[in-house]
Amino acid sequence: MPADERFEDVVDPVDGTRWRIDVGFLESSWTCLWGDGCQGILDEPAAHLMQGCCSVGAEMLDEDEAMLVAALGATLEPEQLQHHAEAAEHGFFSDDTRTNTRVVDGACIFFNRPGFPGGVGCALHRAAEAAGEPVIDWKPEVCWQLPLRIDRDGDTATLRRWSRADWGSDGETMHWCCTERPSGPDQADAYVGDRPVIESLAEEIEALVGTDVMVEITRRGGRRRGGG
Repeated sequence: MPADERFEDVVDPVDGTRWRIDVGFLESSWTCLWGDGCQGILDEPAAHLMQGCCSVGAEMLDEDEAMLVAALGATLEPEQLQHHAEAAEHGFFSDDTRTNTRVVDGACIFFNRPGFPGGVGCALHRAAEAAGEPVIDWKPEVCWQLPLRIDRDGDTATLRRWSRADWGSDGETMHWCCTERPSGPDQADAYVGDRPVIESLAEEIEALVGTDVMVEITRRGGRRRGGG
């Protein structure tokens, strides 16, 4: 397990869920390396593609999320979405089940490639920022949750980072597992952020654990840092 992994328990006063929170990760300096050394999730390191986690289609949480993504995608103009014509002709999803976004030329249909005049990266992410709205309201849940993971067991929920162990034996050789310290020369160290995760991913964490639990873990962190 990561050397700084450290859990604390917080009980949600609303529904009684016992949250086990990896405060070691939330207080760490991890930061997303997209566009700044991220090697991507392909079989070989590919930082130059700037695809990050977008090399595969995003899996939808349910039909409601698929409807939301489709509706938001339909608001994008050709200047915002590189594969606008592809989406107009074939839709945003890989098939009629609408469970995954379509992959076009080796990446998610919403991913704008380097050199696109409208800007590289997720078109939904960029559109949310341009509209001054939370990114988590626009992107599929699986996209904005990373690098956070939730495990549930009855009334207990664990919020932690993804780790190599989550991918079994394949995790041993993953050059892109940025939530653990680099284990090879083709990896960049993601623990270089200028803010703790509890601040940089505040919206995402609160969306996952709820306001009351978020307030409590923030309060505890402030107390540990000498803030009362």
